[in-house]
Amino acid sequence: MVPSAPSRLVYIDWLRGLACVLMFQTHCYDAWLGGAARSTKFAMWSQLGGTFPAPLFLFLAGISFAIVTRKLVQKGLTPNQIAQTTIKRGAQIFALGLLFRVQEFVISFGWAPWSDLFRVDILNTIGVSMMLMGVMCWVVLAFGNAQHPNQGGMREDDRCSICLLGAAVLLAAIIAGVTPWLWTTWRPRFLPWELETYINGVHNLDKPQPWLFPIFPWAAFAFAGLAFGFLLLSDPAKKLGAWFVGLAAVAGVALIYIAKFLDSRPFELYPVYDFWHTSPNFFLIRVGLLLVLVLIAYAWCRWGLGQYGFSPLIQLGNTSLLVYWVHIEFVYGRFSILPRRSASVLGASKGLLIIFLSMLVLSLLRTKFKADGTHRFAFRQRISRAT
Repeated sequence: MVPSAPSRLVYIDWLRGLACVLMFQTHCYDAWLGGAARSTKFAMWSQLGGTFPAPLFLFLAGISFAIVTRKLVQKGLTPNQIAQTTIKRGAQIFALGLLFRVQEFVISFGWAPWSDLFRVDILNTIGVSMMLMGVMCWVVLAFGNAQHPNQGGMREDDRCSICLLGAAVLLAAIIAGVTPWLWTTWRPRFLPWELETYINGVHNLDKPQPWLFPIFPWAAFAFAGLAFGFLLLSDPAKKLGAWFVGLAAVAGVALIYIAKFLDSRPFELYPVYDFWHTSPNFFLIRVGLLLVLVLIAYAWCRWGLGQYGFSPLIQLGNTSLLVYWVHIEFVYGRFSILPRRSASVLGASKGLLIIFLSMLVLSLLRTKFKADGTHRFAFRQRISRAT
């Protein structure tokens, strides 16, 4: 069997699908395992796998943002036009995050607390991160055009990409670096908790909550993805091809060892050091692991089975927002297909299989409906031009 010819970045969709599957298993086992099953090594490994989806979604959002921004720059759009397009998309995702919270509150009316309306979930953070990336790109592009108008030598889009790459790396480092302070000694207590929670996930509990997704540190993953995306789209990376992805994975492993080395030093920069939740060293380790995952996805889609016929992960990755939105209600919500915290590992696994297959069917229906709509629109356009 010969694999279909993949696009150069199809492994990005595969990674997004992998994030969906990891999210499914984490949510299903967390919601349904009960009794002694919650204390097993199986449950522990499930929760460990659950540490990947959020960073992966944000990292991939950054890569996608870089792809869109690069295309807009190449089309010759002004910084204001680029900012308008990208920030608007981020605002739409953020609005969907708010709508999702309203939906969950309405469906759970009677037993869900009103404070759930202000919970910072991953959709909210992706939307805010995209708006922040849009603002960063606008500032860099506008400042660059003012400082170097029509500069000869280097191509304009290449020069812009280098500037944007540097700014993205800098902001990722700043966000990760100040997170421990914003969670402890620099907490913006003067803000109402509904706003402070976007900074450090304090919610209404007067203490930052590690199960939420505030801007600090989570937006740093989006900026890291943005930097990687601009690097990935550069001419040297295109010339290197698979070698570039391999070198990125080597750099990822190096980041992991650098972070471990820094963590072992006796020097203490922060008054309160929480390795697992706010440490910049743990952020570096996770970025390193994401770069290794990129190599695995690239190899699987180019030389493995990832592109032989139909790929469930690529399919889920193409509709990740939809399956995220829907599966939550059938796992945690009022319409959960299994009773909360009462299943064995086998029972919860059966439920997970049902969720996976159901979301895959939903994804396929969405793709077919969208394709049919596109065909109908194209047909009407042809009829209109003919008449």
